[in-house]
Amino acid sequence: QFVESGGGLVQPGGSLRLSCAESGFTLNYYVIGWFRQAPGKEREGVGYIGRIYGNTYYADSVKGRFTISRDNAKSTVYLQMNSLNTEDTAVYYCAAGSLATMRASAYSTWGQGTQVTVSS
Repeated sequence: QFVESGGGLVQPGGSLRLSCAESGFTLNYYVIGWFRQAPGKEREGVGYIGRIYGNTYYADSVKGRFTISRDNAKSTVYLQMNSLNTEDTAVYYCAAGSLATMRASAYSTWGQGTQVTVSS
């Protein structure tokens, strides 16, 4: 299981950076996906980063605002979120899998989630 950190309360237009790490578990070998779930809504894929070349993919709702990166030396994956709006309010999860996909079922290991609240 992973440890996600970096969530919190931010004003619209603000930024947050989420981290996903796990001691004793090397994220480097896996595709890492980010997902989010808002109250009353289904889980939504945010994006993922590939394990070898670090290729990224983003959902249309966050494209141009969110950036996923990985620091293999630290076995950590980041989700940089800029220009946040109230619709980004959700619990954010990172997950590890073997396939570069936004299908949540393809990811076998999940973090506990971190709350992101965008509000004035």
